[in-house]
Amino acid sequence: MQILITTSVASKPRIVQFTPWTLLVTLLALAIPVMMASLAVYHAVVLKAAHEHWPIISEAVRYVERQELAQRDRYMRENLDAMAEKVGELQAKLMRLEAVSERVGGMAGIKPDELKKIESEPKGASGGPLVTLQDAPRASARTLEDLNAQMEALQGLSDRHTDVFTLIESRLFEKRLEALMVPSSAPVEGPIGSGFGFRTDPFTHRPALHTGLDFPSDVGTPILAAAGGVVLSAGAHPQYGQLVELDHGNGLVTRYAHTSRMLVKQGDLVKRGQKIAEVGNTGRSTGPHLHFEVLVEGIQQNPTKFLKGLNMASQRSNIGALE
Repeated sequence: MQILITTSVASKPRIVQFTPWTLLVTLLALAIPVMMASLAVYHAVVLKAAHEHWPIISEAVRYVERQELAQRDRYMRENLDAMAEKVGELQAKLMRLEAVSERVGGMAGIKPDELKKIESEPKGASGGPLVTLQDAPRASARTLEDLNAQMEALQGLSDRHTDVFTLIESRLFEKRLEALMVPSSAPVEGPIGSGFGFRTDPFTHRPALHTGLDFPSDVGTPILAAAGGVVLSAGAHPQYGQLVELDHGNGLVTRYAHTSRMLVKQGDLVKRGQKIAEVGNTGRSTGPHLHFEVLVEGIQQNPTKFLKGLNMASQRSNIGALE
């Protein structure tokens, strides 16, 4: 597009040529200020009308405001309903965890008083009514502050349950360690010869107390630790022959006598089932066997009270009284 501009008949006309892009930029340059001015005037008029309560414009403004507030209120209520339902679900889960902690705590040997001490409500803490899944649809009347308080209470309850399960885990671990340190595994596979109690001594032929269990076996048969512990001693003894003693803690000691070969030394750490010696016929003995003793605070106990699965009536054999 071309535009001719002339100032007089004699003067040469000026030609202004517009390309499509030039025309578009020019129109935009003119339109933008006009639009901004119109918006400014409209805004000023609307504010003035709302402030001075002009009959039509003020009603329109208030209608728009009411619609916006109603939409915002619906949005907030929907979110509060969803949050209240989540709170109810969390409370239900925590109640189930509480029941589980009581059952498992009993299995771990934790007294109910200990659990109550941990789970007791601390001073200054705030609680709240239980929000169940059935009550969740009516929870729209709750405020955001109510739900925040409820979430804080749930967080405190969750922390206490964490402490409870930590204590339970610790007690179960202690019980597991105690079980590992109790001599409940047979040191030698096979039947029992002489049991714990009075019998006729094979050397003096007089009644005498036999302070352990005899396991008749071939020389070289592996002797296994009945429980984990520390080697208290490993050496020669006038009556027990080659003797290994294991300390399991809490005053509990096991003895493995008449061995032909000792595979551990004093101070070694051993675990349950570890090979510590081999069956022999050393010391005061009439034949190859293992003499096994269990002592509590230095007093010999009947090992059958500790060993699992041993039936004296069925496993006892009368092959001779072995010391």
